[in-house]
Amino acid sequence: MNIEELSKSQLILLTILVNFVTSIATGILTVSLLDHAPAFVTQTVNRVVEHTIETVAAAAPITAVQAPAPSNQDLVTAAIGADAGRVVAIYATDASTSTPALSVGTYLPKARAIVTAAQEGLPKEALVEFTDGHRIPASIAHEGKGIVIYGFADSATLPKMASPALVAAGDLKLGETTLALGADGSASTGIVARVGEKGIYTTLPDIGAGSAAVDLSGNLIGISTGITPGFLIATDAIKELLLATSTSATSTAAVK
Repeated sequence: MNIEELSKSQLILLTILVNFVTSIATGILTVSLLDHAPAFVTQTVNRVVEHTIETVAAAAPITAVQAPAPSNQDLVTAAIGADAGRVVAIYATDASTSTPALSVGTYLPKARAIVTAAQEGLPKEALVEFTDGHRIPASIAHEGKGIVIYGFADSATLPKMASPALVAAGDLKLGETTLALGADGSASTGIVARVGEKGIYTTLPDIGAGSAAVDLSGNLIGISTGITPGFLIATDAIKELLLATSTSATSTAAVK
């Protein structure tokens, strides 16, 4: 067959075939020559190959797979979930299972304490019901500045969960998102409108006395008084009372 009679497709296939046969022959010839070559030649060839591989590997870009950043909806959902896990109901010690709760509060695992807003009718001794249904006796450890803190006996077995950070009023920014669960279990969102000497003003609706407001990280911003919608007692008051309770307990132990 005359090569000039071949079509373009046939010429391309012929070229590929020739290159394939040539590469195989070259490989066989190279291996054969290396088998008969002196040792130092073989070592030199191996070094060249290894160096080439290392250079190509170092030049290849490494693309790190980054996890997608959580969306605002994910942050809101997680924060509300964390807040819901810390909500407790406060009952009188003689209350039956059908008796309505006197108030709601927020569990602070690290401090082994319950914080709520000061209200009429809160007993000195109470039963605190956690989200798992368990009721544990508690008593008022300290109160003041519109806040009441209940403490537990050292022998009490309390639920284990992450403790929220207490965000100081001075660290809040105007327009910062605030989230809350009302006493009726409804979720609400708002923003920080103003931070004053008396407390924190937000655009949250009336969430009920003792309900907590948190930020997008689920950290505690303040406690609702239940008097003025959106008004929160800052966590600075909670920190002060917790410190006073800790100091008082330490002093009492030292006297004993």
